[in-house]
Amino acid sequence: MSNGADYQYVLTHLFTQHDKLGGEAGFYLKQKFIPTLEESLQQQGHDITPYVNVYNRPPDEGFNQFFDLPRYSTGYTTLWGTLGLMIETHMLKPYDQRVEATYDMLYLLVQQVDQDYDQIKEVRRKSEEFWQAATYYPLEWAVDTSSYSTRFFKGYEVDTIPSAITGFPRLKYNQDQPFTKEIPFYDRFKSSDSVAIPAGYIIPSTYQDILDLFAINQVKMFPLDQDSVLQVHRYRIKDYNTRRSAYEGHYLHYETKVASVQEERKAKKGDYWIPIDQAAKRYILETLEPSAADSFFNWNYFDPILQQKEGFSSYVFEDLALEILDSEPELKEAFENKKDEEESFRKNGYAQLRWIFQHSIYYEDAHMRYPILRVEADSENLAFLKQLESN
Repeated sequence: MSNGADYQYVLTHLFTQHDKLGGEAGFYLKQKFIPTLEESLQQQGHDITPYVNVYNRPPDEGFNQFFDLPRYSTGYTTLWGTLGLMIETHMLKPYDQRVEATYDMLYLLVQQVDQDYDQIKEVRRKSEEFWQAATYYPLEWAVDTSSYSTRFFKGYEVDTIPSAITGFPRLKYNQDQPFTKEIPFYDRFKSSDSVAIPAGYIIPSTYQDILDLFAINQVKMFPLDQDSVLQVHRYRIKDYNTRRSAYEGHYLHYETKVASVQEERKAKKGDYWIPIDQAAKRYILETLEPSAADSFFNWNYFDPILQQKEGFSSYVFEDLALEILDSEPELKEAFENKKDEEESFRKNGYAQLRWIFQHSIYYEDAHMRYPILRVEADSENLAFLKQLESN
């Protein structure tokens, strides 16, 4: 069954999104590689269009390019400056046509890569230089609705008829009424949020599952040879949402918001220094920055930090809370201001005690504290960490 649209094409393509690929590689992919391959396929008798990214509506009003997050094959290749392609054949077309179209696509693809071999190597090299020189990294992307190209699209006229089952209107594609019309195609994406790129990260050795994935992806990692107190930035998870249904065995988080605090933290012997200046730069940023859509945080690798394990009993904490406020005038002022400004807080005694508890030394440090440490480029500890790379 399909939740997409019907159209005349047997073959569609889903390439790496060129803006996310960035640099020379993104420009080459959009301006030369894709148009050349499309033309070669047309000469072989195969009309082709980008993946028709619509659901439960006709595509003749236009559509946008598929947003290939790093979880997808073409989004993953982006992280390594590699041109990615997923071939999509339409499930409603005859099987033999789909096989033939896929074969011709693969044949012409290999032929074109062979012809452009030197150019592809060069644009990849320049693209790597582009990202290595970047000081900020885009964590979120959005379709640029102000910019689009137009394409001649081969579809079918759509009728709206009553459903024989529900009685409600339903779409009916009329394959006896094919059309070709010019439609908008939104294939430009722009960054909607970004983060300053650090010098690297410290991963505690206890997160072996993450270290294993880094090893598979050939991320350079260097174990600390002694316990060390480091000046770092550490995130606190301020807010997040969680999917209500499973996806690939996970209940993914999304819309994750963080706050960054500079502090001294003890890193233990055996923890790992992950320098950002390496081929895996984009992979590291996409997985270790909690706000990134496919970060390890959003894929539930750090869910234990979301559980508060320690609390308080009001009748016991009352006297201690008063001592805390008396000994910390700034905290007391903030507490009184919050009561003045928020009626719901003022009328909730437990919420007031909980606020004091959360701002005291008795509140568990691990709750909502992201355990991966960011080491900034101006860190006084950077020379020590860089020394590990030469050992």
